[in-house]
Amino acid sequence: MPDSPSTKVLRAISPCFLVEDVVKTAEYYRDVLGFHFDRYWGEPPCFVILLRDSVEISLSNPGGGFTPRPNRRDHPDAPWDAYIWVGDLGVMENELRSKGAKIIRGPEDTFYQTREIEIEDCNGYVICFGQDTSS
Repeated sequence: MPDSPSTKVLRAISPCFLVEDVVKTAEYYRDVLGFHFDRYWGEPPCFVILLRDSVEISLSNPGGGFTPRPNRRDHPDAPWDAYIWVGDLGVMENELRSKGAKIIRGPEDTFYQTREIEIEDCNGYVICFGQDTSS
């Protein structure tokens, strides 16, 4: 018997991307990827929590001349920095394209029964949006 939502121990994951400019990146996620946020923390702003539906992404600047390090900068074959499941990839793709997102792959059907697109954000982080195609 599958776990009900109230009995699940693990419910979600919230990646934290380290970025140079928290405000610029938060505005990109709002304007291009459709996230929203309520406030920044720190002065100057060094932390924000982005929300969209049940997805949460944190952005942080640790200070000290930090440079973002997306997975692909360290290893060109690394797939993603985050993977987000969507209900309708076609709708998501149309929205992302209309807002000027940098789509670097897809839409593409995979051997592991998903349909995916990958975008690269303003810091070089790669986010894959995927829809289950197994049923």
